[in-house]
Amino acid sequence: MTSTLGLVLRSLTVPLADAPSLDAALREDSLCWVLRDEGMVGFGALSEFSVRGPERFTQAHHWWATLTADAVIEDRVNLHGTGPIAFGSFTFSKVSEHDSRLIVPRLVLGLREGSAWLTMNSFQDDLSEERAKAELTEQLATPTSEQTHALADFELTTGSLSEAEWMAVVAAGVAAINAPTAGSRAVQKLVLARDIVARSAEPISRAKVLGQLISRYRECWTYGVGNFVGATPEMLVEIQSGVARARVLAGTVDRAGAPEDQDYPRRMLMNSEKQREEHEFAVKSLVRELAPFAADLSVPREPFVLELPNVWHLASDVSAELASSGDHLPGTLALLEALHPTAAVCGTPRLEAGALIRELEHLERGPYAGPVGWLDAHGNGEWGIGLRGAVLETAHTARLYAGCGIVGASDPASELAETWAKFRPMLQALGVQA
Repeated sequence: MTSTLGLVLRSLTVPLADAPSLDAALREDSLCWVLRDEGMVGFGALSEFSVRGPERFTQAHHWWATLTADAVIEDRVNLHGTGPIAFGSFTFSKVSEHDSRLIVPRLVLGLREGSAWLTMNSFQDDLSEERAKAELTEQLATPTSEQTHALADFELTTGSLSEAEWMAVVAAGVAAINAPTAGSRAVQKLVLARDIVARSAEPISRAKVLGQLISRYRECWTYGVGNFVGATPEMLVEIQSGVARARVLAGTVDRAGAPEDQDYPRRMLMNSEKQREEHEFAVKSLVRELAPFAADLSVPREPFVLELPNVWHLASDVSAELASSGDHLPGTLALLEALHPTAAVCGTPRLEAGALIRELEHLERGPYAGPVGWLDAHGNGEWGIGLRGAVLETAHTARLYAGCGIVGASDPASELAETWAKFRPMLQALGVQA
């Protein structure tokens, strides 16, 4: 944890007439949040807060509120994401041994709505447009790794459980759903995850991994916070000007080997009782937790089919006008604490599903399936669910994660195949798959 006691945060945001593309700006230690070529790339860590435990969201909120309360901010652009921001990643579990963190970059290069900007943050009175641009030029001159990988460069091994062991866990989860223990609330949906490990003889280029994800998965939010990288299709919550939006995903069909039939994904998802049930649990979970913060909620009557390069998902976009308490809207991190974990990554009911995960899964999820994204000094932010990702554990090792929603009709072999479809984005980005 970086101490900021007695220091005043100063921030300058200026427009850029000639900015590089965000993927071209990536460096090995860059912070990243990009969707369809728009978003932000951060350079350097001016200040960082790390925390563990059940109070991680509350403590992070206190740190950020204290840091920004008296900040001196000059924002000449005034778009979503300008001014001082912190990139963040929070663990799935409140008892995780991994750190949750917020990082304030020295520089942020942003692009949104056709406008580019540069933000410079400091604890000294050294901000100027000329200095900010000079430091950006210096950052961009730093070479990234030239390392590229081929299939032969990597060895893939199972992680905490073998495939057979994980399928046995899924079978146990299905049995628990179909035959609940007397005296406890029945679990209706359970999300079980597994991990695999990719080891390379040569160092892994983090910048190239992020660049591949941005290029291949344009409808996903590509994130990079510390050693956690990935491209998530699921928005836990975006807050902008008092409106919260979320994209809920549940229900999956693999595109590999699918027939050339345009109606196939809709038929397999919209007409499947199992897929619709799984999705409905996830939407109801989000709406239930979001409702206390909302003056008005908009929930679609029917989901739509989201097409990604590796899979199709059932998706629903939910929005809410946030209700103020006095003169204040709910804080970004307070919303995260209330919404996480949703049924899409935990199950329902939440407490019973979480207890069953701890009993069955045998996996330290770390930041996987936790909130990842950014927040600003005005209560705005974008927080995805940390899916389709990996932790780069060493220069040569990446641990990949994938999970599946389990309901009473789930088949362990089919769920195992679904995890491989969900591993595919990171395997492609690493160069393990074409």
